[in-house]
Amino acid sequence: MDIINFPEHLFENNYTETSDLQIANYEVHKHVSKNKINLNKNAFSFLLDGQKEIHFSNDIVSINDTQSLLLASGNFLTTEIVGANSYSCLLFFFSQKNINDFLLKYGHLFNPRDFHITATNSPYFLIQKDNFIIHYINSIHLIYSLNQTISQKILELKFEEIMLYLADKYGQSFFAYLHSLLINERELSFKMVIEKNLYTSLNIDEVAFLCNMSLSTFKRKFKQLYQESPGKWFQLKRLNKAKKLLLNNEATPSEIYMDFGYDSLSNFSTAFKNEFGYSPKNIMKT
Repeated sequence: MDIINFPEHLFENNYTETSDLQIANYEVHKHVSKNKINLNKNAFSFLLDGQKEIHFSNDIVSINDTQSLLLASGNFLTTEIVGANSYSCLLFFFSQKNINDFLLKYGHLFNPRDFHITATNSPYFLIQKDNFIIHYINSIHLIYSLNQTISQKILELKFEEIMLYLADKYGQSFFAYLHSLLINERELSFKMVIEKNLYTSLNIDEVAFLCNMSLSTFKRKFKQLYQESPGKWFQLKRLNKAKKLLLNNEATPSEIYMDFGYDSLSNFSTAFKNEFGYSPKNIMKT
Protein backbone atom coordinates (compact mmCIF):
# COMPACT_ATOMS: atom_id res chain seq x y z
CA MET A 1 0.00 0.00 0.00
CA ASP A 2 1.26 3.50 -0.82
CA ILE A 3 2.27 5.99 1.86
CA ILE A 4 -0.45 8.54 2.58
CA ASN A 5 0.95 12.00 3.31
CA PHE A 6 -1.21 14.07 5.64
CA PRO A 7 -2.42 16.77 5.49
CA GLU A 8 -1.63 17.24 1.77
CA HIS A 9 -3.64 14.15 0.84
CA LEU A 10 -6.88 15.64 2.13
CA PHE A 11 -7.03 19.22 1.06
CA GLU A 12 -8.89 20.76 -1.84
CA ASN A 13 -8.24 24.13 -3.38
CA ASN A 14 -9.87 26.08 -0.57
CA TYR A 15 -7.25 24.84 1.91
CA THR A 16 -3.75 26.04 1.26
CA GLU A 17 -0.94 23.69 2.22
CA THR A 18 1.07 26.60 3.63
CA SER A 19 -1.51 27.39 6.32
CA ASP A 20 -0.42 26.65 9.87
CA LEU A 21 -3.93 25.56 10.89
CA GLN A 22 -6.11 23.34 8.71
CA ILE A 23 -9.19 21.18 9.14
CA ALA A 24 -10.35 18.28 7.01
CA ASN A 25 -12.70 15.32 7.11
CA TYR A 26 -11.38 11.83 6.40
CA GLU A 27 -13.89 9.11 5.55
CA VAL A 28 -13.74 5.57 4.17
CA HIS A 29 -16.49 2.99 3.72
CA LYS A 30 -14.53 -0.22 4.03
CA HIS A 31 -12.16 -1.73 6.54
CA VAL A 32 -8.57 -0.59 5.91
CA SER A 33 -5.64 -2.42 7.50
CA LYS A 34 -2.20 -0.95 8.15
CA ASN A 35 -2.36 2.21 6.10
CA LYS A 36 1.08 3.82 5.99
CA ILE A 37 0.65 7.39 7.23
CA ASN A 38 3.22 10.16 7.04
CA LEU A 39 1.83 12.93 9.24
CA ASN A 40 3.66 16.14 8.34
CA LYS A 41 1.95 18.20 11.03
CA ASN A 42 0.62 17.57 14.49
CA ALA A 43 -3.13 16.93 14.52
CA PHE A 44 -6.21 16.43 16.60
CA SER A 45 -8.01 13.32 15.36
CA PHE A 46 -11.66 13.53 16.40
CA LEU A 47 -13.19 10.14 15.65
CA LEU A 48 -16.81 10.45 14.49
CA ASP A 49 -17.72 6.90 13.47
CA GLY A 50 -15.92 3.56 13.66
CA GLN A 51 -12.77 2.48 15.43
CA LYS A 52 -9.07 3.10 14.88
CA GLU A 53 -5.87 1.31 15.83
CA ILE A 54 -2.57 3.11 15.40
CA HIS A 55 0.78 1.34 15.46
CA PHE A 56 3.61 3.74 16.31
CA SER A 57 7.30 2.94 16.48
CA ASN A 58 7.08 2.53 20.25
CA ASP A 59 3.41 1.96 21.08
CA ILE A 60 -0.02 0.84 19.89
CA VAL A 61 -3.28 2.59 20.75
CA SER A 62 -6.89 1.67 19.93
CA ILE A 63 -9.76 4.15 20.19
CA ASN A 64 -13.48 4.26 19.51
CA ASP A 65 -15.86 7.16 18.93
CA THR A 66 -15.91 8.06 22.64
CA GLN A 67 -12.27 9.11 22.39
CA SER A 68 -10.01 11.40 20.40
CA LEU A 69 -6.27 11.78 19.97
CA LEU A 70 -3.71 14.51 19.76
CA LEU A 71 -1.15 13.06 17.35
CA ALA A 72 2.46 14.16 17.02
CA SER A 73 3.84 14.44 13.50
CA GLY A 74 5.67 11.37 12.23
CA ASN A 75 5.18 7.97 10.63
CA PHE A 76 2.72 5.35 11.82
CA LEU A 77 0.39 2.61 10.61
CA THR A 78 -3.39 2.85 10.94
CA THR A 79 -6.11 0.22 10.86
CA GLU A 80 -9.57 1.74 10.35
CA ILE A 81 -12.73 -0.18 11.20
CA VAL A 82 -16.06 0.93 9.75
CA GLY A 83 -18.76 1.78 12.29
CA ALA A 84 -22.49 2.20 11.73
CA ASN A 85 -22.05 3.86 8.33
CA SER A 86 -18.37 4.46 7.69
CA TYR A 87 -15.04 5.17 9.28
CA SER A 88 -14.97 8.92 9.71
CA CYS A 89 -12.79 11.36 11.60
CA LEU A 90 -12.36 15.10 11.68
CA LEU A 91 -8.74 16.25 11.60
CA PHE A 92 -7.44 19.58 12.89
CA PHE A 93 -3.81 20.10 11.83
CA PHE A 94 -1.41 22.47 13.57
CA SER A 95 2.30 23.25 13.46
CA GLN A 96 5.13 23.39 15.99
CA LYS A 97 4.83 27.18 15.77
CA ASN A 98 1.19 27.00 16.89
CA ILE A 99 2.28 25.06 19.98
CA ASN A 100 5.10 27.47 20.68
CA ASP A 101 2.81 30.50 20.34
CA PHE A 102 0.26 28.92 22.66
CA LEU A 103 2.84 28.12 25.33
CA LEU A 104 4.30 31.62 25.12
CA LYS A 105 0.86 33.20 25.44
CA TYR A 106 -0.37 30.98 28.27
CA GLY A 107 2.91 30.12 29.92
CA HIS A 108 1.71 31.53 33.23
CA LEU A 109 -0.70 28.58 33.51
CA PHE A 110 2.00 25.96 33.92
CA ASN A 111 5.25 25.38 35.76
CA PRO A 112 8.10 24.00 33.62
CA ARG A 113 9.69 22.53 36.76
CA ASP A 114 6.88 19.97 36.83
CA PHE A 115 7.84 18.54 33.44
CA HIS A 116 10.27 16.04 34.92
CA ILE A 117 7.31 14.48 36.72
CA THR A 118 5.05 14.00 33.70
CA ALA A 119 7.40 14.30 30.71
CA THR A 120 6.68 11.76 27.99
CA ASN A 121 8.02 10.47 24.71
CA SER A 122 4.58 9.31 23.64
CA PRO A 123 3.57 10.12 20.05
CA TYR A 124 -0.03 10.71 21.15
CA PHE A 125 -2.19 12.17 23.91
CA LEU A 126 -5.47 10.34 24.56
CA ILE A 127 -8.56 12.51 25.01
CA GLN A 128 -11.83 11.27 26.49
CA LYS A 129 -14.85 12.97 24.94
CA ASP A 130 -17.22 14.88 27.20
CA ASN A 131 -20.11 17.24 26.44
CA PHE A 132 -17.81 20.20 25.85
CA ILE A 133 -15.60 18.31 23.40
CA ILE A 134 -18.63 16.87 21.58
CA HIS A 135 -20.04 20.38 21.09
CA TYR A 136 -16.60 21.61 20.04
CA ILE A 137 -16.30 18.87 17.40
CA ASN A 138 -19.76 19.75 16.09
CA SER A 139 -18.70 23.40 15.74
CA ILE A 140 -15.53 22.42 13.84
CA HIS A 141 -17.57 20.13 11.60
CA LEU A 142 -19.95 22.99 10.84
CA ILE A 143 -17.04 25.27 9.91
CA TYR A 144 -15.68 22.59 7.59
CA SER A 145 -19.06 22.00 5.95
CA LEU A 146 -19.28 25.68 4.90
CA ASN A 147 -17.04 24.63 1.99
CA GLN A 148 -15.30 27.98 1.69
CA THR A 149 -11.95 29.50 2.56
CA ILE A 150 -11.70 29.67 6.33
CA SER A 151 -10.03 32.60 8.02
CA GLN A 152 -6.89 31.67 9.91
CA LYS A 153 -8.08 34.01 12.66
CA ILE A 154 -11.16 31.83 13.16
CA LEU A 155 -9.05 28.68 13.22
CA GLU A 156 -6.64 30.31 15.68
CA LEU A 157 -9.55 30.99 18.04
CA LYS A 158 -10.83 27.41 17.68
CA PHE A 159 -7.32 26.09 18.28
CA GLU A 160 -6.92 28.16 21.43
CA GLU A 161 -10.38 27.09 22.59
CA ILE A 162 -9.64 23.36 22.54
CA MET A 163 -6.11 23.80 23.86
CA LEU A 164 -7.26 25.86 26.83
CA TYR A 165 -10.02 23.41 27.60
CA LEU A 166 -7.65 20.43 27.51
CA ALA A 167 -5.18 22.32 29.69
CA ASP A 168 -7.99 22.85 32.20
CA LYS A 169 -9.20 19.24 31.88
CA TYR A 170 -5.82 17.47 32.08
CA GLY A 171 -3.65 20.02 33.83
CA GLN A 172 0.11 19.69 34.00
CA SER A 173 0.20 16.41 32.08
CA PHE A 174 -1.19 18.16 28.99
CA PHE A 175 1.25 21.08 29.22
CA ALA A 176 4.11 18.64 29.73
CA TYR A 177 3.07 16.75 26.61
CA LEU A 178 2.98 19.95 24.55
CA HIS A 179 6.39 20.90 25.84
CA SER A 180 7.75 17.47 24.91
CA LEU A 181 6.65 18.04 21.30
CA LEU A 182 8.97 21.03 21.13
CA ILE A 183 12.02 19.59 22.89
CA ASN A 184 11.80 15.99 21.69
CA GLU A 185 11.48 14.96 18.04
CA ARG A 186 10.42 11.47 19.20
CA GLU A 187 13.15 9.85 17.12
CA LEU A 188 13.69 6.74 19.17
CA SER A 189 16.88 4.83 18.63
CA PHE A 190 16.89 2.29 15.83
CA LYS A 191 17.33 -0.58 18.26
CA MET A 192 14.41 0.55 20.42
CA VAL A 193 12.05 0.46 17.43
CA ILE A 194 13.29 -3.04 16.60
CA GLU A 195 12.77 -4.28 20.16
CA LYS A 196 9.30 -2.76 20.42
CA ASN A 197 8.16 -4.55 17.26
CA LEU A 198 10.06 -7.79 17.61
CA TYR A 199 7.07 -10.00 18.50
CA THR A 200 4.41 -8.39 16.33
CA SER A 201 2.88 -9.34 12.98
CA LEU A 202 4.60 -6.44 11.18
CA ASN A 203 6.71 -7.32 8.18
CA ILE A 204 10.15 -5.86 7.48
CA ASP A 205 8.82 -3.19 5.13
CA GLU A 206 6.40 -1.97 7.80
CA VAL A 207 9.09 -1.86 10.50
CA ALA A 208 11.34 0.07 8.10
CA PHE A 209 8.53 2.58 7.58
CA LEU A 210 8.17 3.09 11.34
CA CYS A 211 11.91 3.79 11.42
CA ASN A 212 11.29 6.45 8.73
CA MET A 213 13.64 4.64 6.33
CA SER A 214 13.46 3.12 2.92
CA LEU A 215 13.61 -0.66 2.91
CA SER A 216 17.12 -0.69 1.44
CA THR A 217 18.42 1.80 4.01
CA PHE A 218 16.76 -0.14 6.81
CA LYS A 219 18.34 -3.41 5.69
CA ARG A 220 21.76 -1.81 5.40
CA LYS A 221 21.60 -0.22 8.85
CA PHE A 222 20.17 -3.38 10.39
CA LYS A 223 23.02 -5.52 9.06
CA GLN A 224 25.56 -3.01 10.39
CA LEU A 225 24.11 -3.31 13.90
CA TYR A 226 23.08 -6.98 14.05
CA GLN A 227 25.49 -8.57 11.53
CA GLU A 228 22.56 -10.41 9.96
CA SER A 229 19.76 -9.72 7.52
CA PRO A 230 16.55 -8.46 9.20
CA GLY A 231 14.38 -11.16 7.59
CA LYS A 232 16.44 -14.01 9.00
CA TRP A 233 16.94 -12.31 12.38
CA PHE A 234 13.25 -11.52 12.91
CA GLN A 235 12.21 -14.99 11.79
CA LEU A 236 14.54 -16.74 14.23
CA LYS A 237 13.52 -14.53 17.16
CA ARG A 238 9.82 -14.97 16.42
CA LEU A 239 10.07 -18.73 15.90
CA ASN A 240 11.90 -19.15 19.20
CA LYS A 241 9.19 -17.13 20.94
CA ALA A 242 6.51 -19.27 19.26
CA LYS A 243 8.34 -22.44 20.30
CA LYS A 244 8.38 -21.28 23.92
CA LEU A 245 4.63 -20.61 23.87
CA LEU A 246 3.94 -24.02 22.38
CA LEU A 247 6.22 -25.86 24.81
CA ASN A 248 4.45 -24.18 27.74
CA ASN A 249 1.03 -25.07 26.30
CA GLU A 250 0.13 -21.38 26.22
CA ALA A 251 -1.21 -21.54 22.66
CA THR A 252 -1.72 -23.77 19.64
CA PRO A 253 -0.07 -23.24 16.24
CA SER A 254 -3.36 -22.12 14.68
CA GLU A 255 -3.79 -19.48 17.39
CA ILE A 256 -0.42 -17.78 17.04
CA TYR A 257 0.86 -18.04 13.47
CA MET A 258 -0.64 -14.68 12.43
CA ASP A 259 0.73 -12.96 15.56
CA PHE A 260 4.25 -13.70 14.35
CA GLY A 261 3.78 -12.40 10.82
CA TYR A 262 2.80 -15.55 8.88
CA ASP A 263 -0.11 -15.38 6.46
CA SER A 264 -0.97 -19.06 6.75
CA LEU A 265 -0.56 -21.95 9.16
CA SER A 266 1.24 -23.99 6.51
CA ASN A 267 3.89 -21.29 5.97
CA PHE A 268 4.41 -21.03 9.73
CA SER A 269 4.69 -24.82 10.04
CA THR A 270 7.19 -25.02 7.18
CA ALA A 271 9.41 -22.29 8.65
CA PHE A 272 9.16 -23.87 12.10
CA LYS A 273 10.14 -27.32 10.81
CA ASN A 274 13.01 -25.92 8.75
CA GLU A 275 14.39 -24.22 11.85
CA PHE A 276 13.85 -26.88 14.52
CA GLY A 277 13.54 -30.12 12.58
CA TYR A 278 9.97 -30.93 13.56
CA SER A 279 6.56 -29.39 12.99
CA PRO A 280 4.88 -27.26 15.65
CA LYS A 281 2.00 -29.71 16.09
CA ASN A 282 4.50 -32.39 17.08
CA ILE A 283 6.43 -30.24 19.51
CA MET A 284 5.16 -32.07 22.59
CA LYS A 285 6.35 -35.37 21.13
CA THR A 286 10.00 -34.36 20.97
